[in-house]
Amino acid sequence: MSKLLEVKNLVKNYHDAPDSRNIIDGLELTVNQGDFVCILGPSGCGKTTLIRCIAGFESYEGDILVAGKRVEEPGIDRIMVFQNFDQLFPWKTVKKNIQYPLKVNGMSDKEKLEKIAQEHLELVGLGDKGDLYPHQLSGGMKQRVAIAKGLALNPKMILMDEPFASLDAMTRNKLQEELLRIKEKENATVIFITHNIQEALALGNRVLLMSKNGEIKIDIENTIPKPVTPASEGYGEMWKLFHDALWEENEGTK
Repeated sequence: MSKLLEVKNLVKNYHDAPDSRNIIDGLELTVNQGDFVCILGPSGCGKTTLIRCIAGFESYEGDILVAGKRVEEPGIDRIMVFQNFDQLFPWKTVKKNIQYPLKVNGMSDKEKLEKIAQEHLELVGLGDKGDLYPHQLSGGMKQRVAIAKGLALNPKMILMDEPFASLDAMTRNKLQEELLRIKEKENATVIFITHNIQEALALGNRVLLMSKNGEIKIDIENTIPKPVTPASEGYGEMWKLFHDALWEENEGTK
């Protein structure tokens, strides 16, 4: 597999106080094309800061390379899906929301815009919702549109910051299944932040744990066959590994 992302000696400090500490301190990470990497960690360990740096939203020290090119600013090769449901323009239809970033990046052919928007709505199971407005959608549907909007740009990488955390359990499970289906169909590379061990094991082919010191403490391949359930062979051992590591990290912050 080819390397898509290389993070080398990453350091991030907001310098918002005289004694401010490094949020991320010397972090090293390599992600291959097609990986689904789930990142766990205690609150405040720098998980969101890490993917914001990869997205180009934050300045940083060290190097972040995507397909060999240093990240200096946001780009359409990296799209981000947030936890917040309100990522869509409320005055535009679902279809127009998907078309907007394509237009901003120079696409003007109306037939092509229509075709791409419709294809990606169908990809996320919302093929008949294109003429609705965001306020007419459920939270889960809004997240699907946000994913479709990002995928329409044909990015190299999808960065997801707890995108399903605010959803009810049934909707969350459904969207996890949808995301895995889309990832396989598109051969997408995903970095997914979560606080939920079960979600990390259900989705990731690699699961990482960041320490409170802003370093990667565990980076392990997840070989549990999908679909993953608590009854899957090896699930209990993997769950305990991360549960105990998170407990240790959280205990250390008291």
